[in-house]
Amino acid sequence: MDNRVKVLKALAHDERLKILDFIKDEPKCVCEIIKISNFTQSNLSQHLKILRDADIVDYEKDGNKVVYSIKSQEIREMMTFLENNYVHMA
Repeated sequence: MDNRVKVLKALAHDERLKILDFIKDEPKCVCEIIKISNFTQSNLSQHLKILRDADIVDYEKDGNKVVYSIKSQEIREMMTFLENNYVHMA
């Protein structure tokens, strides 16, 4: 599969975009992400795996916590672009 398709498919979900918006400015642990999502822990893990597999997010373990961040500045810029240009469309 073309990596562009993998990235676009990963981004084509409301809750995954919500997660990316939440971690856009600073890394967050799964315990914080679960609070803003509509997912169970296992469902959230599946969605985070989709984002990892698409090479959109990075994670590191910090003791018992797993902390996620957006992997590249380009993804942050794309999120800002989408928010500035398409969030308020009807």
